[in-house]
Amino acid sequence: MSQPLSNAPTSAIVLAAGLGKRMLPLTATMPKPLVKVGGRTLIDFALDRLDEAGMTMVVVNVHHFADMLEAHLRTRHSPLVVISDEREAVLETGGGVKKALPLLGAAPFITFNSDSIWVEGAQPNLSRLMEAWDPAEMDILMLVAPRDTSVGYEGEGDFGMASSGRLQRRKPGERVPFVYAGVAIVKPEMVQGTPDGPFSANLFYDRAIANGRLYGLELDGQWLHVGEPHAIAEAEACLTASVR
Repeated sequence: MSQPLSNAPTSAIVLAAGLGKRMLPLTATMPKPLVKVGGRTLIDFALDRLDEAGMTMVVVNVHHFADMLEAHLRTRHSPLVVISDEREAVLETGGGVKKALPLLGAAPFITFNSDSIWVEGAQPNLSRLMEAWDPAEMDILMLVAPRDTSVGYEGEGDFGMASSGRLQRRKPGERVPFVYAGVAIVKPEMVQGTPDGPFSANLFYDRAIANGRLYGLELDGQWLHVGEPHAIAEAEACLTASVR
């Protein structure tokens, strides 16, 4: 386990409460974070990455098959997992982060989509993200993956990126080089004052864009987009090839 830098986050939230409709029929009987890729659950990929990066505490929000997911989380010994219970209502990504904010504390924290997996490059990407984090310049720092080399991704991309690392959203009809890889460092100020109830984390990103303070770090390695059941086999092939 690495030791976080002095200004790097020490807490994180894994967003694990979604219904996972695109992963049906698998998610008819289990939460998407418990879907296995290469014999390992998606949520264990996320928690293992955060543990390796030195996170002292990780919040996991739960809704869909919450009891099943909590039972799995109790089998883990590290990192320390704290549950944010969303059984009463689906809050989406932004609403889930807002509900968990009292657990995350007053310092910047990591948000980690529970289905975000990748093959590492020369240096662990979470360590790279924390080293690149500059709160004087940034409100949010995202890990972004090259669209053309991302496995299982078929969209037009999410962001363009300037040489400084500042991100710009894709415009309608445009094709851009980078895809959000599902991990970001977020200042709590981006969450404070947002609406109650369900909303997308895009609201945080748009706030940072408006401030000229949304930045990206290009992922080193291979991002694996496991959005639908058919993408699992392709992701597993990449994982197998990476350990040869």
